[in-house]
Amino acid sequence: MNIVIRKEEEKDYRRVEEIAREAFWNLYFPGAKEHVIVNKIRKSQDFIKDLTYVIEVDNQVEGGIFYSNSKIIGKNQEEYEVISFGPVFISPKFHRQGLGRKLITYTIEKAKEMGYRAIITLGYPYHYETYGFLGGKKYNIYMEDGKFYKGLLVLPLYEDALKNISGYPKFSKDLEATEEEMENFDKNFPYKEKKFQESQKEFEKACVELDE
Repeated sequence: MNIVIRKEEEKDYRRVEEIAREAFWNLYFPGAKEHVIVNKIRKSQDFIKDLTYVIEVDNQVEGGIFYSNSKIIGKNQEEYEVISFGPVFISPKFHRQGLGRKLITYTIEKAKEMGYRAIITLGYPYHYETYGFLGGKKYNIYMEDGKFYKGLLVLPLYEDALKNISGYPKFSKDLEATEEEMENFDKNFPYKEKKFQESQKEFEKACVELDE
């Protein structure tokens, strides 16, 4: 397997969206929104083009990772700039072969080189703890409702990067997609059946799990 990690180019857009759709379809809810978000975030003022990469296997794009600017809002409304990654995805046929790990590890190193303070993301702890992410509680980073959730994950990119900082993250609004946006964008792709699967229940539970 010949593996290459490189920056996303315009010629990759459709392929990347197709993979994102395939990778997330029916995973968290019936259908998917990640391919819509990929399309939106590229046009966003929060988009970090220089940290957005694809991974090729034998000259074919088989995954991607997107980064955007976000911030931590402190108690007195002070703002601290951080970054977030997501969506990150690999073609289902290459799942569990280490490609996602390569993409994430590579881009974390790039983010360090570029001098960013920290990465904040939402996800399953067991996916990301291996890269050094810890629950926000460790750094006094909570969600806007003031609660600490297990799925809010934080990775400082240099020593004491988050010293004396506490607050909640504000992610790019372009990381969300409305029902209407999803319906309209999905018309550009072949029909896929939306249905329930067990992973959706697991995701619902994970979204509300507190770090106590």
